[in-house]
Amino acid sequence: MAVTATGRVKTRVAALGLLPTTVVLLAAAVLMSACGRGEAPAKAAVPPPAVPVLASAVVEKDVPVQVRAIGNVQAYSSVSIYALVAGQIFKVHFTEGQEVHEGDLLFTLDPRPFQAALDQAQAQLAQHQAQVKQAEANLAKDTAQLEYAQVEERRYKTLVEGGYVAKEQYDQILTNEQALTATINADRAAIVNAQAMVKADEANIENAKVQLSYTTIRSPIDGRTGNLLIHEGSVVKANDSGNPLVVINKIHPIYVSFAVPEQFLDSIKKYRATGELKVDATTMGRDTPVQGDLTFVNNTVDVATGTIQLKATFVNRENLLWPGQYVNVALTLTTERHALLVPSQAIQEGQTGSYVFVVKSDSTVELRTVVLGRVDGTQTVITKGLAAGERVVTDGQLRLVPGVRVDVKATAEPVAPKPSSG
Repeated sequence: MAVTATGRVKTRVAALGLLPTTVVLLAAAVLMSACGRGEAPAKAAVPPPAVPVLASAVVEKDVPVQVRAIGNVQAYSSVSIYALVAGQIFKVHFTEGQEVHEGDLLFTLDPRPFQAALDQAQAQLAQHQAQVKQAEANLAKDTAQLEYAQVEERRYKTLVEGGYVAKEQYDQILTNEQALTATINADRAAIVNAQAMVKADEANIENAKVQLSYTTIRSPIDGRTGNLLIHEGSVVKANDSGNPLVVINKIHPIYVSFAVPEQFLDSIKKYRATGELKVDATTMGRDTPVQGDLTFVNNTVDVATGTIQLKATFVNRENLLWPGQYVNVALTLTTERHALLVPSQAIQEGQTGSYVFVVKSDSTVELRTVVLGRVDGTQTVITKGLAAGERVVTDGQLRLVPGVRVDVKATAEPVAPKPSSG
C-alpha cells in the first residue's frame, strides 16, 4: 500500500510524542516539500453520472381487436330529380342544401296546357256519355216497335192462312218486323261503341290528370338537396337524361364503404355471427370517432386487389359524415381483456429478438426480452416478459447497457383511448 508524505510525518511524530500543533506544522512543511518535488495527493474515485432517459409505465387494460382501413362516405340513397313532362318552371319551393322530407313540394311547372287537356277530355267524356244515353233510348223505342211488328206479323200470318188478306200485305208486315230487328241490332252496337268511347275518354281523363300531377314535383325521399341546376323560368324537357333538376342525398342514416384484406374475412364472419360488429369512423381534424354498425359484407372478394368490400351504417345525427368524405375506419372484432401495453418506441430489436430496458427500483436498468402482440396505434401489446406497473425506457436507449444508472427526466404515461360517440 502506498504511504503519503503526510502519513509518514504523522507516524514519525507519533513515535516522537510531539504536540498536535507541532504535528500540523510538520505536516504542512512535508506537504510543501513534496509539492516542490512534483508529488500530488491521491483523489477519491467518482462514480459515472446517471444517463438521462424518458420512461413510461406498463399499463394493463382491455384492448379492442381492430381492423383498420380508409373508408369513403356514401349517401344511404341518392335520387336525381327529373321533369316527367315538358314545360316551363313556374316556381322553385326550396333552397340549395336544404333538408327536405318525403312529399315536400320542390318544383311547380306551368299547369295550364295540362289543365286544358284535362278539361277537353272531360268534355269529350260527357259527349260520349250522352251518346250512350241516346243509343239506349233508340234501342228502347225500336224494341217497342219491334214488339208491335211481331204481334202484327203473327196476326197477318193467321189472316193470310185463312185467306182473309192478300199475301202482299203479310209480306209488308214481315219486312217491317225484320227491319226493326236489324235496327235493334244496330242500336245495341251503337250502345257498345258509345260505351267503349266513354271508357276511352275515362282513360284519357286519368292520363290528363297524371300529366297535370307531373307539373308539381315532390321529393321522393328524406334528404338534403344539392346544387339547383334549373331555375325559375327555364323550360325543361320530359325525362331529360343527364340533366336533373336537382340531386337529393339521404344522409340520415349514411354509409361508410371500406375494404379490408381477404385474410380478415374468416374472423369477420366468425365474430359477426355472435353479434353486431361496431365500426368507428374518424374524420380529418377530429379526434373523437363516430360509431356505427357493420351492415354489409360483399358476396365476393375482389380478385384484382385481394380485398373484401364492407359497409357500415351510421345514424349521423350531427351530420359529422358527409358523402364523398374520406375517413379512418376501425372495425372492432372483439376485445382482448387485461392486455399489457407499452409505447411502441420503448421496443428495441436485437439479435435475439425484441427487448426493452426496464427501470428497476435502484434506478438502474435491466435488459428484458419480450414477446410482442398486436400494435394498437402508438402502443404495442406485450404478451410475455413484462408485468403491469413496471417502467420501461422510451427514449435514450442508445446510451444504455444493463446495470447502468439512469435519471428519469419525465414519465410519459400512455393516454387512454377516448370513448366513441354515436
